[in-house]
Amino acid sequence: MLLSNHPFIKKLFSSLLDLAPILAVVTFFQVFIIRQPIPDVADLIAGAFFVVLGLTLFIEGLEQSLFPLGESMAYAFARKGSLFWLLVFAFCLGFGTTIAEPALIAVANEAASIAAKGAMIENTAAARESYALGLRLTVALSVGIAIIIGVFRIIRGWPLPYLIIGGYCIVIAMSFFAPPEIIGLAFDSGGVTTSTITVPLVTALGVGLATAIKGRNPITDGFGLIAFASLTPMIFVMVYGMLR
Repeated sequence: MLLSNHPFIKKLFSSLLDLAPILAVVTFFQVFIIRQPIPDVADLIAGAFFVVLGLTLFIEGLEQSLFPLGESMAYAFARKGSLFWLLVFAFCLGFGTTIAEPALIAVANEAASIAAKGAMIENTAAARESYALGLRLTVALSVGIAIIIGVFRIIRGWPLPYLIIGGYCIVIAMSFFAPPEIIGLAFDSGGVTTSTITVPLVTALGVGLATAIKGRNPITDGFGLIAFASLTPMIFVMVYGMLR
């Protein structure tokens, strides 16, 4: 077997193709618009290689571990027939994956630094850590509740558009009452929650649950949990800003 036909090499090449547009854009603007030589070319090449390798390993891990694990656990809970433990699992999954989300940690720390500089909180390490942790816990709690709502939607067959439209109506209404300095952070919090850790497991949960429940279609019913996970943090973070 030729090395180029090895499955891992094919996936490595696929990741390189996914990354190629980003590299092309950066190179074009650096060379033809800014018209400056690319600094540290060797480091750039080495970094790009590690990004491609990391992306390949990450996708491989999703396919071999997280997706099958999430689907099998959702299927097992559904077959067990215990709604209570299914909802507990759904909440813990949403809370646990979100609290560990690297993007949320970065945004929470940055928000704490900005809040300290703007005199919203004391400019001390303890105050910044407390603010960042409070923000992370708020978002994680909101995602846990969002996954519970999503599981109920799958079980009961509730239409997704009505729930999403209703949720965004609440977000819009709350934006008129929330502190102005928290609104942008609230909207961004809805985006950073649905990242590398949360998305695979939550998606696998929805698909596995819809597959296990009779009368549910994995395509039409299994997806949509991520939409709830993006929506509820906006509401909860604005409430967090009002209460502080």
